[in-house]
Parts: sequence; C-alpha cells; structure tokens
Amino acid sequence: MDDIERPLNKRGRLAAQAMADHITRSCFHPALVLVSNSVRTRETWDIIEPRLEGTSTAIEGGLYEASKGDLLHRLRKIDDHVASVMVIGHNPGLGRLAEVLVGHNGEPEALESLAAKFSTGALAVIDLDIGHWGELEAGTGRLIAYTRPRDLDAKSL
Repeated sequence: MDDIERPLNKRGRLAAQAMADHITRSCFHPALVLVSNSVRTRETWDIIEPRLEGTSTAIEGGLYEASKGDLLHRLRKIDDHVASVMVIGHNPGLGRLAEVLVGHNGEPEALESLAAKFSTGALAVIDLDIGHWGELEAGTGRLIAYTRPRDLDAKSL
C-alpha cells in the first residue's frame, strides 16, 4: 500500500479523538482548515470536523509531503479575510514550519516540547504578528500552546 493510502491505525484514531476533545475544550475554532489528501489526514479531519461544524475546508494534494517552504508558500496565499487556519498535514514539513514560524517566541515549556519533536497528531497554536498572510515569515509567530495526544490521556493511547 502506498503511504498516501495508509489509513489511521487504532492509536491514530484514539489520538485524533483526544485532540478533537481538546480542541472543543480549548474553544479553538479556525476559520479555515487545510487538509492533506492522504487517507489518514482525511480520516483525522472526519473525527475533528463535527467539533468544528461549519468551518471552511480545503483538501489539497499539495500538502502531502509538503516541505516547510511549500507550506509557507501555501499559507501566504490565504485570503486576508481568513482570520485563522488549521493545517492537518505531515512531518517533517509541518513540524519544521512551526519551528521556523515561532523561532524562540512563546511559552518556554511549549517551545521545549516542540523543539524536541513535533509528534504525530500534535497541535501547535501559533499567534501570528502579521497584517496580511503574504507577510508570513520566519519568526513572525509566537507559540501559544503545543499539545501532543499523549499529554491528554496517556491511558487511552
């Protein structure tokens, strides 16, 4: 089976459910969700989507195996009326993008965890100091929170 066709395993489904619960508790509601076209990212979105009902969604092939540069380029093209975005994608590109955007800006404990490893299923919440998506550059973000599935309920994972 090609990697793009690989579905979520049991642990992945549990992690996605734990993150969906966390997103609900955190009252995080992005204006747009960009989802890679891989089977497992679409399955992840299927678990999270009921918690974010009505959110605009785009499933994009360009997010599969995207580098941090590819992701940065894509984010710069977001319409300026979109206030926030969630990306459901893949490492290493997504983790590297988060690291580059925040640099050393953010909560120390969250920065330390992010620097150690961008875990599968993790959620990095980044506040951006930009007026337009086209201004997105390295260091323009501040890491507000970094949550891994195992931080939420280690017993079920």
